[in-house]
Amino acid sequence: MVARVFGLEGFIMKLKQGSFLWYLYLDKLYCLLSVRNVKALVEYFHLLDVHHKKTLNDVLFYHFLHHMTDLTRNQITVVFNMLDWNAVGEIGFDQFYMLVCILLAQENHLEEQFIFRHSRPVFELLDLDGELKIGPDNLHMYNFLFNIKKQQLRDLYYNFDITGDRLLNYKEFKLFTIFSMDKYQESQKAEKEKKKEKALLKKKLSQVNESQRESLLGIQPFESISNYNC
Repeated sequence: MVARVFGLEGFIMKLKQGSFLWYLYLDKLYCLLSVRNVKALVEYFHLLDVHHKKTLNDVLFYHFLHHMTDLTRNQITVVFNMLDWNAVGEIGFDQFYMLVCILLAQENHLEEQFIFRHSRPVFELLDLDGELKIGPDNLHMYNFLFNIKKQQLRDLYYNFDITGDRLLNYKEFKLFTIFSMDKYQESQKAEKEKKKEKALLKKKLSQVNESQRESLLGIQPFESISNYNC
């Protein structure tokens, strides 16, 4: 219901090309920023922190995400509330860094890798009520950040809700991340094999065409001589 109210169903966030985050590099294995990138992000955070409180309030946060992404005001509010764990109306650098890594993971299609590598922080973000369990509404609400497919959501609660209460504890959620990562790696391997086969086929076709061209070039002088003699 909440997802429909805020218009989040089926929405996938995009970074604005040329923005500051566009130039940051996220490590594909661990889904973390390099030391150099973290230093740059710290400096950027200090620039945003115009009140010099080492935090960003909801107004500063809105202008940051509005400038960097295509999220709407309501969607940005949802993200801010997710990161404002203590409901103090501000977020610190740790939450800011977490958000940036999530945004970059989605931009680089590394959502499964990110959730697998950082399953505990992601679970805590989704555990809105602090009950150490997450329900379908939690995942639907923030799916525009993690891009979990509808079939994956159905499989998640059908296959991993061991207790049968339509809620996932951390162990159940962790099993899901491991399963998703395995499927992701299998799909990546299949994609590489497909590209390899395609490249091999292209090479063979090129060799055949070259062979045919050479054959035609070899016949042409003979035909010319025959025509001349006639």
